[in-house]
Amino acid sequence: MLNLQSVDAIIDLAFAEDIGIGDITTESTVPPLQKGKGSLVAKSPGIIAGLSVADRTFKRFDSDLVFESIVTDGEEVKAGDCIATVKGSAKSILIVERTVLNFLQRLSGVATLTSEYVAAVLDYDVRIVDTRKTTPGWRALQKYAVRVGGGNNHRFGLYDAILIKDNHIVAAGGIRDAVKRARLAAPHTTKIEVEVETIEQVYAALDAKADILLLDNMSPSTMSQAVELVDKRALTEASGGITLDQVQAVAATGVDLISVGALTHSAMPMDISLNLTLVKE
Repeated sequence: MLNLQSVDAIIDLAFAEDIGIGDITTESTVPPLQKGKGSLVAKSPGIIAGLSVADRTFKRFDSDLVFESIVTDGEEVKAGDCIATVKGSAKSILIVERTVLNFLQRLSGVATLTSEYVAAVLDYDVRIVDTRKTTPGWRALQKYAVRVGGGNNHRFGLYDAILIKDNHIVAAGGIRDAVKRARLAAPHTTKIEVEVETIEQVYAALDAKADILLLDNMSPSTMSQAVELVDKRALTEASGGITLDQVQAVAATGVDLISVGALTHSAMPMDISLNLTLVKE
């Protein structure tokens, strides 16, 4: 579930950025008492995500607006489908329109791309996971959209998991020393993941008793060799610019996890529009 209270700060920032001291176009052209109905329509197919955020955004600006979802997050829609409606002040609907669409389009884009990766590896015992390569401030939202699309979340930040990467290894003096220090400092409940780029590093990480090995930018053949060497003594995670065209071959190596930064940093927004009709009192 998404903690909507934690989203309020993001909504407020979006309002400040877009509305500022007021929408001078809407304020000068729309009668103050005019009522309207906005229909949110998908203009391209995909997986919807962010309806609860849309509802909260409308109501945070005008609590009298009535939002009704026609589909649910995680539902697949086709072009032309109406996904939700909002009723109330026409001025309020128009002022908030772009902010709502920004949330819906981008989160639905993330969910849609994630679902495509998940569908590509359905025949394999592997999970698609995200990364920290998120839009600043949007991490909770985008990671929620990944879950809606059928993916799984990696760590949320630097604070909730230990992931020893190449530069940590350099700074610590090697994999063994890095893992040893992490093991001494971390609670016994915290797993330690180590990024490895070569078979030699796989041996070093296993010798250091790392819990998870991140197989970074390996070819499928090298990755298969690494998975065989690990032999379930640790979880294996594939990473490194893995595209939709490549993900099935990566899954076939036997890795447990495939992390894909593109889910959040390169997902194309879904095309969604708001069509306004007037409502008489």
